[in-house]
Order: sequence, then C-alpha cells, then structure tokens
Amino acid sequence: MNIYTQCCGILLLLIVLWFYGNQKRLHLNTGEAFLRTLLVGLSSIILDALSIVVICNMEHLSEFFVKAVCKTYLASLVILALCAVHYICTDIYTKKVEYRKAFYYNLVIAVIAIAVIYISPIYIHCEKGGTEVYTYGVSVMTAYAAALINLVINTILLIWKKSVIRPSRRKAMLFWMLIWIGAAVIQFFNNEILLVGFGEALGIMILYIKLENPEVNLDRQTGLFNQTALTRYMRQLSNREKHFSLVLMVLEYSFYKNISQESETAAEMEMINYIFTVPGTMAFKTAGDEIMLLYENEATAEEGLRILRKRFERGWGKDESVFKRPFWIYLPDSAVLKDVKDITQLIKHARQNSKELIDNGFLQIDKELADEMYRTRDMEQVIFNAIERNWITVYYQPIYSTKENKITSAEALVRITNEEGKVVPPYDFVWVAEKNGMMLRLGEIIFDKVCEFIRDAKPEQYGIQYIEVNLSTIQCAHELFAENCIASMEKYGVRPNFINLEITETAAIGAKNVVLSNMQKLIDYGVSFSLDDFGTGESNLNYIAEMPVAIVKFDRTMINSYFENGKAKYVMDAAMHMIHGMNLEIVAEGIETKEQFEVMKSLGISYIQGYYFSRPIPEQAFIEYIRDYKEE
Repeated sequence: MNIYTQCCGILLLLIVLWFYGNQKRLHLNTGEAFLRTLLVGLSSIILDALSIVVICNMEHLSEFFVKAVCKTYLASLVILALCAVHYICTDIYTKKVEYRKAFYYNLVIAVIAIAVIYISPIYIHCEKGGTEVYTYGVSVMTAYAAALINLVINTILLIWKKSVIRPSRRKAMLFWMLIWIGAAVIQFFNNEILLVGFGEALGIMILYIKLENPEVNLDRQTGLFNQTALTRYMRQLSNREKHFSLVLMVLEYSFYKNISQESETAAEMEMINYIFTVPGTMAFKTAGDEIMLLYENEATAEEGLRILRKRFERGWGKDESVFKRPFWIYLPDSAVLKDVKDITQLIKHARQNSKELIDNGFLQIDKELADEMYRTRDMEQVIFNAIERNWITVYYQPIYSTKENKITSAEALVRITNEEGKVVPPYDFVWVAEKNGMMLRLGEIIFDKVCEFIRDAKPEQYGIQYIEVNLSTIQCAHELFAENCIASMEKYGVRPNFINLEITETAAIGAKNVVLSNMQKLIDYGVSFSLDDFGTGESNLNYIAEMPVAIVKFDRTMINSYFENGKAKYVMDAAMHMIHGMNLEIVAEGIETKEQFEVMKSLGISYIQGYYFSRPIPEQAFIEYIRDYKEE
C-alpha cells in the first residue's frame, strides 16, 4: 500500500494549519478563503489516503462503502477546485455582485460534476499487495474534467485580471495552479503515480509562505498590526460598505524620571499590552510613534478613547515613572471619506491645518474638514495641470499716479484656467500653492511671462514706467531667487528699473536673513521693492524701517476702515505721516469710487489702484486700455 506521498501532503498541511492557527491574524476575506481552501485540501488528501486504504482492504468491506469513499474523494477534488475559484475571486472582485457572478458559474459546474460523480459508475484497479492502486470510469473522468475546467478558469482569471492583482500575488497563484494542473496531468496519464494530493499540499504551502503568512501583517517590534494590514482591512470594510471609526495616537511627547533603557522598553510594552485589553480595539503601528486604533462603530470608539485617555493620565512601567502625552486625532465615521486610502492624507491635512490639535492635543475630524482636504487636493490637481499644460496667464491692473495724473504702472496678477476653460479665482488657488510649494514654480512662470510681455508689448511707449510683480513667501526665502530673477530679466532684455517686486510682511517675518540678502542683490542690480498689503497681518512699522522698500501699499481693508471707522482715520493718518517722513511712496489699493479717489489724492497718496480705474485685465486688453487712456 503506497500512500507515502499522501502522508507527506497531510503532514505539510498539518504544519501549515498549526502555524496559521496559532498566529495573530486579521479577519480578511482572502485569509478566510485561504483557511477554507486549506481545510478542504487537508480533507481531500486524507480522503485520498483513506480511499487507498479501503481499496487495499476491500475484501473485508462492502463494495458500496469502498466506492462511496472513492467517489467522496473525487467530489472533494471538485470542491477544492471550487475553493480555489473562491480564493482567487475574493482577491479579484471587491464588489459582491461581481464576485457572486463569477463564483456562481463555477459553483454550477461543481454541483453538476459532483452529481455525475455519485451517479456514474466507478471501477477499481488494485494489484496484489496494493502496489498499484487507482480508480477509473465516468466518475473519475468527470472529477478530472470538472477540476481541470475550474483550474483553467482560475488561470485565465489570473491572466485576464492581472491589472487588479499585485504581481507577487498573481505569480504565487499561477504557480499554485501550474503545480496542481501538472500533478493532475501526470496522474491522469500514469494512474499508478498518485501525485494530485501532494500537488495540492505543495501549492497550498506556497500560498501560505508567499501570501497568507499572518506575520507579514505584523510589526515585528511591537506585535501590532502594520500599515499594510490597516490598508487591507479598511479596504475590506469599505468594500462591504461598512463604516468604521479611527483614532490616531501620536506619541510625540514623553518624559522620564531617571530610568534605564530597559525600563523604558518595558514601559512601552506595558502600554502596548494595555491597548490590547481595550474592548473592540484593533491596533496598528503605522509610522514612527503613531498607533492607529480601529473600531467597527462610533460608540465603541468613544468608549475606547475614553479608557485610553484616562489611562494616559498616569505613568507607565515600574513606579509609573514613564509619562507619555499623546496627540489624539479622532475620526468618528469613515463615511466622510470618498476612499479609505485617503485617510493618511486627511490626517496629514488635519495636523497641518488645525490649531485645535496644537492647543489641547485632541482633534475630531468632521465632514467639513474632510471636504476641505478634498477641495485642497482637487485644487492641487488644477494647479498642477495649469503648470504642466501652460494654462497660466497674467492679468494687469492699472495704477494711477496722482502726481503725474496718469496711469504710470500696473500690478501683474496670476490667473490659471481649469480643464473646463474657466478662470480660477486667485483666492481659490494661491493659498493652496503657497502651502504645497507649487507657488515657487508658479512664481517663476509668472515672472518669465511678465518679462516676455514687457519685451514684446513694450508698455513703456504708453507711459508705463514699471510693472509690479507679487512675490510669495516661499519665493522670497529661496536662496537662488535673486539669481533666477536676474537671469529672466537678462533673457528677455528687461531693464531692472522696469520691475518692482511686491513683498509681504509674512515673507519678511519668515526667513529674514535670506529675504534681505535676496532683496539687496536685486536692489544692487536696479530692481525696486514695495511692501504689499500693509494694514493686514501684524502691520508693524518696524518692517518698513528694516525692509529696503521704496513703496508701501495700503491694503483695501485699511482703506475701507478709513472711510467707515473714525478711529481708523487717526491710525492711517499717523501711518502716512511716518511713511512720508521716511521718503517712501504710498499706493492705496481697493479704490472703487470717485469720492474715495478724491480723498486719497487730497491726503497726498502717490498712487491709486482699484476698480475705479479698472479691474485686472488680460495683456491685450491692458495694452488697449493704457493706449486709449493716454489718448484721452
């Protein structure tokens, strides 16, 4: 009786089952499908060995019983092939409708095949001593055909749907199929070589090693689940249309009372072990000192959060001598996410934009914050497209000189266009570009376009003496900013005195030494500077004294306050007196009516800018405006 290969297969699968059953694991769909395949595969090999045993002893057993055992083994092969379909479909199809449709086709094949196996005749071949044992007949052919059909379907699915399966998973599954099919083909043409059972076991063991070993989902240092496990589990919950709650615990702050490294490590393990005891908590080590806690409903999450926050009021370790003060970020309902993969970006956005987290160490993410993150992300894409596809234009707003009674300059203002061809308002994209660093590239493009406009349109022939160009905070702080500006002016042959760069108080605060160095290089080259938006921010007159600017621009808010608030008049009068005392010019922004214009002119304001003269307009419209204005 030759059942050595079957015994080896049984031993392999028992080892896999022992390791798999004794390791901490997530309840993932693929894991459950693998466990089902493992158990059916083990049962099939046991039935294979049992069928050999009963055949070798059939003189002592009833014929019906022997054939029933043999047919049950054949049916188990079909069921195992169906489990393989289930395993692969679970990985390929995330939607229930798609999965059921693909699985049910194979289920029908399996049911029909099993029915045929049990009602069809089967014949047994057994040489004396059991040295050559096998079965044949319609039942056997049906089992082979059905199993082979399912295996071929599996192989086709793996090749056809390769775009939705990670390459490593697809290769392992294909290898599994090839081993199984190869063993079946060898046994079909050589009945005495019983390889199918061992092929099954070998393939399942490969799946375990390459794909389903629970250890790949664990953080080795802490024993918590890792980031990969979190992503897979959240995706599974989302595919099942189940909402969940998340708590991010950021352990940035800790302090100790003269303890050793060993005591600190023990305290950290105590903390982790405590997290395991909190009801309903699934813990994941995501990055650095961050631990993500997942709960399947909001009520459980709030109770878990309450328990943990209370426990962290005390220390950890021996004598509670290790103190940690986490930041807590709480997402009550995953329904605010369009896609679970957005959670990392949402948390990053929350940490960067929420003063609440800085003030008290706790932030609750709501739909409003999530929507803000999505708007920011969408706008980042708009900006990126505008840069890549050259959908950036420069508008110009005329500036009137009260001394010369004519338009003598203009402010260059950036505009970008979206995919629908609509102009995006600056207040929708400028702050996003400032935050994500795209403004550096935008600023370079704008400055190039202004220089190109000056060269090609020659606005000086219409009385324009200089063009003002806004600078972002990130541009001012860039070490090569001055060199890049000079290179652009030389490229387009623009005289430096035709450029006035507008710098804000925020830029002056940010990286003062670098900003002042850049300014001095450009001033030495011949460029002048304005202090933009005076009247917003801190509005400290010290900046005017320290910054080498020639012009100060009063913000629209300050101008409006002058006309609406009696006290504001005294503030603005004092500011004008001090600025004029430093021999600096003043631009009043946001002038919209003749009354405002006359008052500003009477106060000795040098330049007037606003809708009273013109809105910001495209290049050609601006040229036509200043040409017509000059002729008037």
